[in-house]
Amino acid sequence: MSPSELNKYRLILGKKHEELLAAAPARTPASEPGSKSGDWIDQSSQESDLHVHLRLMQTDSKLQRAIEEAIHRIDAGTYGICMDCEDEIPATRLEAVPWTRLCVDCKEKKDK
Repeated sequence: MSPSELNKYRLILGKKHEELLAAAPARTPASEPGSKSGDWIDQSSQESDLHVHLRLMQTDSKLQRAIEEAIHRIDAGTYGICMDCEDEIPATRLEAVPWTRLCVDCKEKKDK
């Protein structure tokens, strides 16, 4: 992969990482677990909202780690190489999921 392509992906990954960091305060739940106010319907809604917020925070955290790992692979010279089969990951896959570690075939095998 050429240096200009690597730089393009580094910029894409950096931008996505910044977006996740900027969204983090919005993902903070409005109430603490166990705090209850209102009637049972309000409490149920609050608990549901809390679980959604926590799940979004977990997802964002996993994505941040994947992005940081992809940037590390750029620095190490292994970006764009499948971690399983060691074949080159097609540009279309990297365009769709720039933090991917696996080519489409290996990802499909892993998901089965």
